[in-house]
Amino acid sequence: MKGRMMQVPLLTSDILKNAMQRYPDQQVVSRTNEGSIHRYTYADAYRRSCQLANALARLGVERGERVATLAWNNFRHLELYYGISGYGAVVHTLNARLFAEQLQYIINHAEDRLIFVDAPFLPMLEEVREQIPGVRGFIVNCDPEQMPETTLAPLYCYETLLAAESVVFDWPRLQATDASGLCYTSGTTGNPKGVLYDHHSSVLHAMMSGSSQYLDFSERSSVMPVVPMYHVCAWGVPFSAPLYGAKLVLPGPSMDGVSLQALIEQEAVDKAYAVPTVWLGLHNYLEASGKRIDSLKLVGVGGAASPRALVKLYAERYNVYWMGIWGMTETSPLATAAIPTPALEAMEAEARYDLQATAGRAMFGVEIEIFDANGEPAPHDGESRGNLRVRGPWVLASYFKGEGSGSFVDGWFDTGDVAVINPDGYLKIVDRSKDVIKSGGEWISSVDLENAALNYDAVNEACVIGARHEKWDERPIMLVTLKPGKHYDEAGLRAELEQRVAKWWMPDAIIVVDELPHTGTGKLRKVELRQDYAGFLINRQP
Repeated sequence: MKGRMMQVPLLTSDILKNAMQRYPDQQVVSRTNEGSIHRYTYADAYRRSCQLANALARLGVERGERVATLAWNNFRHLELYYGISGYGAVVHTLNARLFAEQLQYIINHAEDRLIFVDAPFLPMLEEVREQIPGVRGFIVNCDPEQMPETTLAPLYCYETLLAAESVVFDWPRLQATDASGLCYTSGTTGNPKGVLYDHHSSVLHAMMSGSSQYLDFSERSSVMPVVPMYHVCAWGVPFSAPLYGAKLVLPGPSMDGVSLQALIEQEAVDKAYAVPTVWLGLHNYLEASGKRIDSLKLVGVGGAASPRALVKLYAERYNVYWMGIWGMTETSPLATAAIPTPALEAMEAEARYDLQATAGRAMFGVEIEIFDANGEPAPHDGESRGNLRVRGPWVLASYFKGEGSGSFVDGWFDTGDVAVINPDGYLKIVDRSKDVIKSGGEWISSVDLENAALNYDAVNEACVIGARHEKWDERPIMLVTLKPGKHYDEAGLRAELEQRVAKWWMPDAIIVVDELPHTGTGKLRKVELRQDYAGFLINRQP
């Protein structure tokens, strides 16, 4: 017997329409590309998204076509999220840190028809214009008087397009399974693969991720997604914040410590989200300047392992709860979080920091499991390692155009992460499977070594990679950057490491470098570092 309830599809356009009706005066604050602050309300955002949808119709966009964005976190990008997907097209967020070859490949693979672009990114598109013949036009996200000189054509001005359109749009009643968004993986090995979200998955993700199980948004919240909107929908915050009526603070292109501190203070931001390197940079600025972040109560941290030293530092120096989270492009992306539960808050501080540095527990709708080499579930004892798999209603079932079929096993998505799960369900990512160092047949976690190094006061950032070794196959080497003005000596760092890791894990070399390479989302570029240092240990041996 089936139930007799209305089958009403959940659509992204309903999120902003609800925000306009229920939270019309709640603010959306953006730092523009020029550095000024723009403010308006959810009601304003809704009306302009209606104008945008009307403009898409006038430009001849058809339902299901891909419309790309190449933009920072700002109010126009927010309108593009809702105007494009609500119209029935697919919003495809292009990563602003891509190389020209990757950008060209992704635009052609997605078959983008229009590209909405912030003016600073125009040179990227000019470089590949001849190689992306399927693009029918470029819209510059600016006012008429700001229109730049460019070789791109056909060319339109965003504000000119909107000014000609009505603020009323009859949003189509799409199917819940209609595609709404498209994001591509980082493509660190091989070409990037597309993850195609639908309305149902996007709205469910917003409902659950914004709830008290995860981000805990409300009208009292002032939230700032520092993670770019071109990276997995800024972790879904542009959808979850309006759904729960939170004030939305968008930092634009300015993600340095100076700019973030000013915006946090000015807009009374109490929750913010970014990769660990962003919070390291903010701390460095606060330490040097003496500035404060009194309103900030929580930072959500993903994209890389949470350094326990930073968890402790943010708690004890800034009274900020560091919430470790985990997810992927393929999981929409949020899946687990170390939320501040009463039980966790009642723990002794050091035990609490240990759990905050994990990826936390899965929220409702997401199942996680670790599997051993034989494909059998591994124990949840906090020690046994396994390949992490995930499934749920906002986890992809297949990649765009059917690629990457090997990532799906018995109804699970194989993440490529190596992890442990403790008896209470807390997930800890030990390493990416390709980053684990195999030395003499035993595994060494690069993540654990990196976190141990950060307890030494002079180390600003650490990266551990495997280098070839004649006897042990691979041995770890550590690259570190240093904090300015701090005393460093290798013996001191090694003494710190010896207190925290097994003796045979100790790196065979520690190398001080001026900087470490990162992806556009803040992750370390370990692939190229492994290539650069592959023969380091062999070449230095007599």
